[in-house]
Amino acid sequence: MNALIQTIAIAALPVVFAITLHEAAHGYAARHFGDPTAWQAGRISLNPLRHIDPVGTVLIPLLILLFSAGSFLFGYAKPVPVNFSRLRNPKQDMFWVALAGPAANLFMALVWAALLKLAWEMPVNDFTVPLSEMSKLGVIINCVLMVLNLLPLPPLDGGRIAVSLLPYPLASKFAQLERWGFPILLLLLFTGILGLVMSPLVQMLAGLIETLFGLY
Repeated sequence: MNALIQTIAIAALPVVFAITLHEAAHGYAARHFGDPTAWQAGRISLNPLRHIDPVGTVLIPLLILLFSAGSFLFGYAKPVPVNFSRLRNPKQDMFWVALAGPAANLFMALVWAALLKLAWEMPVNDFTVPLSEMSKLGVIINCVLMVLNLLPLPPLDGGRIAVSLLPYPLASKFAQLERWGFPILLLLLFTGILGLVMSPLVQMLAGLIETLFGLY
């Protein structure tokens, strides 16, 4: 139990920032391309409190950490409102708005990797050990969220990217999968298929980041 509590304490900051800044990035991108909906709702903010969903950002990750003995993590923040019809070029700009979230996770993974390198270079003390463990989780959590959200399944970002790239007739039909997207995702999760698909991709991405920063 003590080990689980320590895991939760160390994971809290990386999880909250990974989930909430992902959503904030969508809002920033939407405003840039002409949709001020998120800005008008006060959701374009780096303040995690504006994005935290009590269930998806706190309760579900804690329960999954508890029942998986700290070996798995899943969660979500309050989705940033985006009105794609208000974008200057809705179909084209949807690509960039959707990509902004995974791009934010990639950026955060690189930041945590840099902090991990820093912790390893500093003399070992009471500060560097927690920073090292937190940074390791930060890299993995952001790699997981990046890969997960790039899966081509609406309403995940990868699904919206696919809709933006497909010809209109196919895009319209593919977008109709959105109402079934979350049940499909849960089915893939609990059958283990999601893990089989994501694990090699996450390991490859994390490996590239480790190589980039010399984290051996």
